Amino acid sequence: MENSGYCATLDENFHLAYELVGQNQSHDQLINMLANGNIVEKQLAALKLDTVNTQEEAQILLNNLTGQDGKVREAVSAKISEFAAQPEVLVKFNVSKNYIKFLDSIIDINGNICRNIISALENLLDNKEFCALFIPELLNRTFNLANEVQKFGLQDGKYKINKEVFKLYWYLETIYLFSDLIEISNLKNIINVTKSINEYTIREKTAKILSKGFPDEELSEIRQLLKNDTNYYVRRF
Repeated sequence: MENSGYCATLDENFHLAYELVGQNQSHDQLINMLANGNIVEKQLAALKLDTVNTQEEAQILLNNLTGQDGKVREAVSAKISEFAAQPEVLVKFNVSKNYIKFLDSIIDINGNICRNIISALENLLDNKEFCALFIPELLNRTFNLANEVQKFGLQDGKYKINKEVFKLYWYLETIYLFSDLIEISNLKNIINVTKSINEYTIREKTAKILSKGFPDEELSEIRQLLKNDTNYYVRRF
């Protein structure tokens, strides 16, 4: 009997989605659905939205990037990635005000959302105000998490370990994107921890960062060390 209610909700959502897809909503209607709609309405509105005309509209889209159902977050992240590649639309987004939202989204439990937001961030590398806020916090979160992951033991449980490793993986992927803007000393602080973490995906991302070929003897030595790693995916960099 419990499942019958769940199935009824799924059926209702399917029919609502079907109706909305077939309708031609105005721009204002889509923005209103994003601001006030249910899960299905928000998801469809994000996917159908062609642009944002004001900072207020851009903020409504950004507000749905976190704290929403996964279907909504993924649709919104895909749209933000699309808009970020359009300079005339990206300028509507107050990215500096929302830098924490971007930091939270690159470690979403949905890997597609992480990829979408990192793709969007590629268009913000020249935004000095955003980078001045985003990069220090990215480095701080990554350093603290790397030290936490390094200390994990069997007693911590596989779920907890995998959850935190997943976050660290995406933080390091983002650091790779911003690495040319990061001081060598700050990179060293993180890489000296991540180079020897048991989970190979973390060493892989560390090796990927070092593939940039930084002119630093210590980092060059670490890169050579990882080129002799036991795991192929680490060695390939």
